[in-house]
Amino acid sequence: MGRFTDQIATGQFTRGDLVFFIGAMVGLSVLVAFFRYQWRINIMGTSRKMEYTLRNMLFGHLQSLDTEFFNRNKTGDLMAHATNDIRAVRMALGPGIVNSVDALFMLSIIIFMMVRTISARLTLVALLPFPFMLAIGIGFGRVIHRRFRRVQEAFSLLSDRVQENFAGIRVLKGFAREKKESQRFQEVNSLNVDRNMELVRVWGLFHPLIGFLSSLSFIIVLGYGGILVLDGSITVGDFITFNSYLGMLTWPIMAIGWVMNMIQRGKASMDRLNQIFNQRSSILDPAHSTVERLEGNIEFKDLTFTYPGSEKPVLQGINAEISSGQVVGILGRTGSGKTTLLNLLLRLYDAKPGMIKLDGVNINQIPLQVLRENIGYVPQDNVLFSSTVAENIDFAATGKGREEIEKFAKIAQVYDNIIEFPRQFETMVGERGVTLSGGQKQRIAIARALIKEPQILIMDDSLSAVDTETEEAILQNLQEFFPGRTVIIVSHRISTLQGADQILVLEDGQITQRGRHEELIQVEGLYKEMHEKQLLEKQIESAG
Repeated sequence: MGRFTDQIATGQFTRGDLVFFIGAMVGLSVLVAFFRYQWRINIMGTSRKMEYTLRNMLFGHLQSLDTEFFNRNKTGDLMAHATNDIRAVRMALGPGIVNSVDALFMLSIIIFMMVRTISARLTLVALLPFPFMLAIGIGFGRVIHRRFRRVQEAFSLLSDRVQENFAGIRVLKGFAREKKESQRFQEVNSLNVDRNMELVRVWGLFHPLIGFLSSLSFIIVLGYGGILVLDGSITVGDFITFNSYLGMLTWPIMAIGWVMNMIQRGKASMDRLNQIFNQRSSILDPAHSTVERLEGNIEFKDLTFTYPGSEKPVLQGINAEISSGQVVGILGRTGSGKTTLLNLLLRLYDAKPGMIKLDGVNINQIPLQVLRENIGYVPQDNVLFSSTVAENIDFAATGKGREEIEKFAKIAQVYDNIIEFPRQFETMVGERGVTLSGGQKQRIAIARALIKEPQILIMDDSLSAVDTETEEAILQNLQEFFPGRTVIIVSHRISTLQGADQILVLEDGQITQRGRHEELIQVEGLYKEMHEKQLLEKQIESAG
């Protein structure tokens, strides 16, 4: 452009020169566009792969953490980490790197060319505002980092409120709480907007301030550069060239501010993600173990357990022995420690060494995979997944065919219900099984545990939603299916437990009674009290 101007000024410009200059400019533009496209695709593509890898890492790490971690952290917050935070990191490592490298490269080359081909003095004067711009960039970067972190925390609260409301939408509607919940949502939504506005105010000031300082360079160049042209130190072509270079500096200068904001956002999000990655599960696999399968012998020895952060023990001095092949019933009021005992058997929490033994081996010395593969667990809260009925039953991925799936559905007394569905075993189950009744969910969960053919079956109050006839049929099927295997049944119903080889009665975390049904109804205690109460209820129901 400088030579183009000087040739016009000296009258030496020809039609051929015009074609050459136009061709050169177009050619350079095409080359720049082609190579920028290539390296942007590669870097942007790499950032997408990084996002994919980081999301897989986060999901895998979350699955490795213990139950206590999920007790302390809300689902909505974890969802925000997996979406917004990872996206912010990807933006920092994709567009952030592209534009920072682009800006630094352009800045360096342009300044070099300004010094080398025009005037070092003019360049030095034009760059006087740059130290101020750098100081502002660093200062604003720190503020942006803090405020963006607060934005992400507000978004986590918003996500958690939405997730909680949608998960409990039936309860919400049942209690006519739509307006109240909308008000609560507006509160967290307002907080989210306020936090974003705090960030926008800083970013909104930062951008024009950088633009103002860069504009000062043009004013300086117009004044000092004009003087240099008038005294003959540089030509008019040099002056136009210098202004063209200065115009090309506008994008890199503006990009510095944009990139600074993006990188600070990515850093704030990565800090939040690192808080999760630095978490470690307290439930660890043993370093060395030769245990490959379980026989089903269980021993509790002076078992005492207190939940983290609590002072009062949930279980105290539990002593019991369960032989392989026994059916054991556990009875107790709500909060007596029944579910906690089962959680310790599954190592969702860890008891102190020696307090629980399986086949004579400390439970902490048994690999988690071996332990959980050999235990079939039917929890109180039967969670089904958004897939087909068949996939939910074979959730353990045993590889069994349709005949086997149907067989275990029959054992769980849910087969007749399933074949009445529109697509039978291919019927899609709604989120958490909401399209099914409570009894259907329980029985599918029982079939899901049975299909593993585990050595130990644990049923935590998993027959509460079925009628007594179905309950009797399921228990009869279990006796036929489970000879030689250990079964632990927790229930409030005496009818569920009366056929057990051994019944443990829990009160306030302690075993207060033990024995068979015939023995326990003969002695005063909780078991006899509940038995008589349920008999009375049954008589009243029959009379009605």
